[in-house]
Order: sequence, then C-alpha cells, then structure tokens
Amino acid sequence: MNSKKQTKNMKSLFPEDCLITEILHKIADSAEKQKTEIYLVGGAVRDKIMNRDTTDVDVTVLGNGIEFADKLAKHIGAPKVIKYPKFGTAMVPYRGYVLEFASARSEEYKENSRKPIVSKGTLKDDLLRRDFTINSLAMSLNNNSFFDLIDEFQGIEDIEAKIIKTPLDPIITFSEDPLRMLRAIRFATQLDFKIEKETFEAIEKVKDRIKIISQERITEELKKMMMTDKRPSIGFELLRKCGLLKIILPEIARLEGVDQVSKYHHKDVFWHTLEVLDNVAKYSDDFLLRFTALVHDIGKPDTKRFVHGKGWTFYGHEVVGLRLIDNFCKRMKLPNKLRDYAKKLTSLHLRPIALADEGVTDSAVRRLMVLADEYLDDLMLLCRADITSKNPQKVNKYYTNFTRVEEYVLKVEERDKMRAFQSPVRGDEIMSFFNLSPGPDIGFIKKALEESILNCEVENDYDSVKKYMVDKKEFFLQELKKNK
Repeated sequence: MNSKKQTKNMKSLFPEDCLITEILHKIADSAEKQKTEIYLVGGAVRDKIMNRDTTDVDVTVLGNGIEFADKLAKHIGAPKVIKYPKFGTAMVPYRGYVLEFASARSEEYKENSRKPIVSKGTLKDDLLRRDFTINSLAMSLNNNSFFDLIDEFQGIEDIEAKIIKTPLDPIITFSEDPLRMLRAIRFATQLDFKIEKETFEAIEKVKDRIKIISQERITEELKKMMMTDKRPSIGFELLRKCGLLKIILPEIARLEGVDQVSKYHHKDVFWHTLEVLDNVAKYSDDFLLRFTALVHDIGKPDTKRFVHGKGWTFYGHEVVGLRLIDNFCKRMKLPNKLRDYAKKLTSLHLRPIALADEGVTDSAVRRLMVLADEYLDDLMLLCRADITSKNPQKVNKYYTNFTRVEEYVLKVEERDKMRAFQSPVRGDEIMSFFNLSPGPDIGFIKKALEESILNCEVENDYDSVKKYMVDKKEFFLQELKKNK
C-alpha cells in the first residue's frame, strides 16, 4: 500500500445556505461540547468532490459513536436514535437525512463470514477498512480544522482518473467482504469509472466467495446498478467479464452465444438484451420496466430451433419465459408485483411488432389494449426499445411501422376508451331482458357482448350492442342451457 496523506479545504463545496452545511455545523457544535474528534467520511465527501447530490452523512467518531449520537440527538432535538451496539454505530433521522455515527474501528474477518470482528481503531484504521480509495476520504468536522480534507490513499487522484481500486490488497479486500466485488462494479456503472486492472483481476480470482453473501444484499446491489443514470449495460458487461454473472444471474449468462437470425435483431441474445435495457433506461427510470427489459428474452435458450430458410428461431419464447421469470424472481427475493408486471409485459412483447407486420385491425388493437390494460404505454416503450438493428434503413422501416401501430392504438383508445373497457349494456339490464337472477349467467352474456365488440361484429355504442343482444336472444338462451 502506498499511503501519502494529502489535505485541502473543502469549504467552497459546502455553501452556507445548504441544509447539509447547516447540519454539519450542528454536528460540529455538538462535537465541540462533547470534546470529541469527528470526521465526515465516505460517500458524502466523494460526491461533493464530484459535484454530485449526496444523501449520505456518515461520521466517524474517535470515541464512542453511540454515546455521541445520543448527545447529538438531544442537542438538535431529534426524537429518535437507532442503535447497533455490536458495531458501535447509531443512526439519527433528522430533517430528511439519516445521520450515521460510527466509532473509528479496525476490522478482521473470518473465512466464511462477511461479518467483521470489530475493534477500536484510529482514523487511519477506519479509512483503511473502506472498500475503495474514492470512499476512503474524510473531512474534518472539528472547529480547529473544519472542512479540511484528509486523503490518506490518493482518493482524489483516483476520482480525477476515474479509477476504482482498493486501499489494501484487493484479494484481501474482496475475500474478507465479497459484497465489495459487486460494489466495485456498481460504482463503475454509476460513475462511469474503470476498475483498476489488479482490482478487477482480484474479482476474477475470488469470485466464488460471493456465494457467502445473502441474496437480499446481492439483489440490492444489482438494483442500484440497474437504476444508474448512465448505461446499466456497463455493469452486466463487467459481471460477465469477471465471471460473476454465471454465479449470481445464470439465466442472463446463458443468453450469451444464442445467435439470432431475425430482421429485428443483430446480436446474440445477451448483447441484444443489454441494448434493450439501455434503450429503456434512456426514457424510463422505472425499475419494473428496466427489470422487464433484462428478462424479456430469457426463454430464448430453451426455444432455440433451426428452421431451414429462416435460420435460428425462438417460437414460444415469450411463454417459456414466464416460468423462468417465476423462478428468477423467487430466487432473487423480488416482490410479487414486479414478478407479475414482468410476466405480463414479457407475454405480450411480440404482439405490437406483429401488428406492424400483419396490418393493423381494430380487433387486434382492441385485444392488445385490453390485455395490456394499465401497462400499455410501458409495453409500447419496451417494444420500441426491442428494435436494435444497426442497419439504418431497417431501423427507419421498423420505426415507421411501429409508429403507425402506436398512432392506431391512440385512435382506437380515444374512440373506444378501452383502458376501462366494458359493454355499454350493463348487468342489470341483461338481468331484466333475460329475466335472470344475479349469477354467472349474467357474466357469460356480458363477456359475450364484449367479445362481439372486440371482434368488430358490432360497434362500441349502446344502441348497437343492445340491438345485437336482442337479435341474439335465442342464441344466448341456448348457450346458457348448454352450460347448466
């Protein structure tokens, strides 16, 4: 380790009229009264240097972190202190921030656990245990050196060079806490930094250590990676390159090498999927939609077939993918709402493109709108993102056709108000006309009337549907008898 302490003043990065500056002054006032040495550390310092918004207020206390937090809470009138005595840390929710205080410490890890054995340490010990040099920066909150930056491990240099590397030997860093491997990739994705060569090679060497990490922690890192305002694909490319992808996301890893011969796609399924994900991320910060972009083609490896004259085909992959999404979400411990959303859009993601191919009809558009329901806009965005050809003429052709479908959908939607589609003839009128009591027979007739509208057998207005019902009275009565 090459340690060369650097200092500079950060006052210009914390304007007096900012809330975080006000909060830091209050913390400093409390430290002065408690006669305790404290430092702002980690993400808040890094983000300020990079001119990024920050929500982190992590403070290292050269003393008892929990005791400091208790006294600070009384000093600023915060009603609650959340304590973690085992690690010597405490959190104080205050004015939209969560202020975290930790005793300066050193850490030692056992081979099969990422939970450290904690002992009292110096500021340098505390900075040394940080995952990356860019997170090992500290800023004094002490009155005689307020705003002074402490840079023990060339963190500023690495920020300027856009490099992710560890303060210690990366093999040791990642072996002790394997979650740091995912954090390295996540930071590289979020910040658009490069992972230093030795650091990345260490991830490749100890990647199997990730198996001791809980699924919840892995999923949380992947979610942060996917929600970057850069290109989410950066993270998945790095996961693939270092070998972590096969361990934590085998369903995605197996997409690589599944070649496609289709006028819409030009890459194997893995690289196509990453491009779709990036396309969606350009227009939506909805995690549900980004996740669906990642999994919408996971059924392709199981449906790959070669058809003479066409090449490789993937018939039914959208159906096969539904079972895989079930298993994927269960293993990743993702919520049912996300699972159901991803399944719905995956099952429908070929339909709008098929409409562009086959010619648009009112019936086909209505069926799509009813099936997609409240997620119609998301479905159309996913489908547009799914066109990834590098041939400009093809792209122009497909976008033109798809735009025509979108415009048709809007016209039908406006005309028929299909998002909340129901027969204009209501259940009570059906009961009266057929002399029926409440029950499933009413639902059967109502559904049949709605189907007649969807199939364009009748116009979607009250008079037309009422006439259709009257004309078909005997037919409906016969069908009801069959169903008894």
